[in-house]
Amino acid sequence: MKEKIAVIFDMDGVICHTNPFHSKAFRAFFSKRDLAPTDEEFAQHMYGKSNSYILSYFLQRTIDGEELLQMEDEKESLFRRIYEPYIEPIEGIVAFMQDLKSNGADLGVATSAPRANLELILSKVLIRPILRSILASENVKKHKPDPEVYLTSAFNLGVTPDQCVVFEDSFSGVSAALNAGMRVVGVLSSHTIEELPPCNLYIENYREMSFEKIKALF
Repeated sequence: MKEKIAVIFDMDGVICHTNPFHSKAFRAFFSKRDLAPTDEEFAQHMYGKSNSYILSYFLQRTIDGEELLQMEDEKESLFRRIYEPYIEPIEGIVAFMQDLKSNGADLGVATSAPRANLELILSKVLIRPILRSILASENVKKHKPDPEVYLTSAFNLGVTPDQCVVFEDSFSGVSAALNAGMRVVGVLSSHTIEELPPCNLYIENYREMSFEKIKALF
């Protein structure tokens, strides 16, 4: 095992249970356009996907450029307004992160969400001081399952991919981490084990997690 370990967290469904609130925001957004996606469609085509993919899929045409920016701003503003009163970290994650940091691990966050969403959550979940890399959708050109956001995180943290463990909850997110050559812990907040690519470990929450359990993955 190499001496340094880096642990990188996705945000939605990994730091906080945001997905039900993203669903509410998208339902409000699509309702204005006389669309009513099913829970199954959301599970398959929303969780872990970029807004460009989600909007293009449900509106059945390519959404890009200025139109994408306008629609994304509308939907994400809805999300932030709906979610702000309910922000709460997944059980045990803050103590787990502090344990990782105290044992010398470097920590990062890598999300497909817009920076404004990340800033909102970091204003309530007080982990910013222990993060050495913070990346949002604006920081990459290619979104998950492309590995860019995780490879960039590794670069920021000064480690190689084989020194990294990623916490992810979606198919595209797990795929991005695997494509980056990293170990992956699947967080079962949005999907079952069967719905995710094979991970090194699966968890429901962070109550039983520790630096020692991460170290054992190497």
